[in-house]
Amino acid sequence: MSLNIADYPTLALASLPDELRSLPQDRLPALCAELRSYLLHSVSSSSGHLASGLGVVELTVALHYVYNTPFDRLVWDVGHQAYPHKILTGRRERLPSIRQFQGLHPFPWRDESEYDTLSVGHSSTSISAALGMAIAAEQEQKGRKVVAIIGDGAITAGMAFEALNHAGDIHKDMLVILNDNEMSISENVGALNNHLARIMSGSLYSTLREGGKKALEILPPLKALAKRTEEHLKGMVVPGTLFEEFGFNYVGPIDGHGINTLVETLRNMRKLKGPQFLHIMTRKGKGYLPAEQDPIGYHGVPKFDPAQDFLPKATATSPSYSKVFGDWLCDMASHCPKLMAITPAMREGSGLVRFSKAFPTRYFDVAIAEQHAITLAAGMAIEGKKPVVAIYSTFLQRGYDQLIHDVALQNLDVLFAIDRAGIVGADGPTHQGAYDLSFMRTIPNMVIMTPADENECRHMLYTGYQHSGPAAVRYPRGTGPNVPIQHQMTALEIGKGRIIRQGKGVALLNFGPLLAEAEIAAEKLDATLVDMRFVKPLDEALLLSLLSEHKLLVTVEENAIMGGAGSAVNECLMRNKKLVPVLNLGLPDIFIEQGGQQQILAKLGLTAAGMVQSIKEYQAR
Repeated sequence: MSLNIADYPTLALASLPDELRSLPQDRLPALCAELRSYLLHSVSSSSGHLASGLGVVELTVALHYVYNTPFDRLVWDVGHQAYPHKILTGRRERLPSIRQFQGLHPFPWRDESEYDTLSVGHSSTSISAALGMAIAAEQEQKGRKVVAIIGDGAITAGMAFEALNHAGDIHKDMLVILNDNEMSISENVGALNNHLARIMSGSLYSTLREGGKKALEILPPLKALAKRTEEHLKGMVVPGTLFEEFGFNYVGPIDGHGINTLVETLRNMRKLKGPQFLHIMTRKGKGYLPAEQDPIGYHGVPKFDPAQDFLPKATATSPSYSKVFGDWLCDMASHCPKLMAITPAMREGSGLVRFSKAFPTRYFDVAIAEQHAITLAAGMAIEGKKPVVAIYSTFLQRGYDQLIHDVALQNLDVLFAIDRAGIVGADGPTHQGAYDLSFMRTIPNMVIMTPADENECRHMLYTGYQHSGPAAVRYPRGTGPNVPIQHQMTALEIGKGRIIRQGKGVALLNFGPLLAEAEIAAEKLDATLVDMRFVKPLDEALLLSLLSEHKLLVTVEENAIMGGAGSAVNECLMRNKKLVPVLNLGLPDIFIEQGGQQQILAKLGLTAAGMVQSIKEYQAR
């Protein structure tokens, strides 16, 4: 569906923030309504993130209206909510291309626009980056303002609190906006509270407050009494004591959908010195009832009809790897009372919904806290439990020290179920699971498995669970090749691969879900095909046995070539002084852009046709 900008007369006048700021304030409600409608109809016709953006329409308009962007810096956390920001910063006509191959990036991206100050994809980074910008702005002495916008989920991460602690300590001019959308707007977010917010953000209140502090410095008992009184009153009116303790001036909570209140409050706060904290209450999916009622379901959406109150159902012919994991987890838990499941805020994506309902006392969602998730598992394992950490490959990167120090170093029984390994597609460079084989392979005590299909995934999960020590099973996003699943769980022999096809001349060593493509390539080349299964320990005996009848080894993996499974093969051959040509196929030494999974794999030569071409070109050289 093509959107006609003539249907959005106010939005048509605000292609860039300079144009937005030229509008009279009484036009802003109409602008917000049109922006929300444009966002809904654009995303529904092309797919993408929806509910988060609908919830921050007024905030986005108010920020660009009050702040002199791009000179002033807006730092969005994660970026799911940044679609309205993209629409208002010169990218309105390109919005239908978002998350698509060679289209707009799914999140703010510095190379895409001068209005995107920080390239993001992982959460809880905004306050740290904004503080760095604020320090630089103070040294430049040009009057630049800095704002970080963070959600109530992202602020649970330790990194956010580290940044708050530092910001309050060094007292630089910056504003942190907490977008709180987990609860409906409560009674205290109404006319009275908005009035209090305007007072608390005003210059008179700020002057009296700071002046009063200085006056009381010479009378410590009275200062302590005033502090306790202030905390008591704030505790009755606003939940701001925590952020005040960090050294911030807290304002709010206010209605995040009241555009005039937002504009007036931001105008006041822009003038204040030191670290400021504004707490706003919003509703995910605001203005579109189905998204308001189901913000999780409408977080990321396929193409759909906004006139319908439901999303189209997926038509997959085989279960996703996430579902295979979720079903295995429930089956395993019914047999083993020691099993505990941990996830850092990825219940739906990791396939844990069924488990969370069936075994609520053994399910732990630790919020966006990957480091804590891993060390929590270590603590459970020390006490004899059998924790399973369900985590995306890209997020496991954030818990790398804990993986080494708290789990592997102590050789603890923790199973890592690593979802979204390899190419994830539309979420782009920040979410590609490109590095887990490389960064895990260097860690002593780790067992690393790469299933080629759904059935193998189930048995590898069981194998890792039965293994004594840390183990990881890494599997891709989406569905497998529809291999029938044997529900009787069987432990595989650790470190043993299997020959799928016997050929001659060339041996393809496959690690993971590209086996189906490698099988087609092997048929065309009359090559031997091996499902290696284990990256660590590597099946060195099988590998070395191939050398007598093959002149070329080709490794295939959906991981960075540097340091990955192919590198393990190279190291084995060098260690055994075997000089045989090896072609490593995998992800190149670049950050992989967004696009459909098959589009990206084809571009990287990881389809059957690409493998055959790469092998023939290598042989010709």
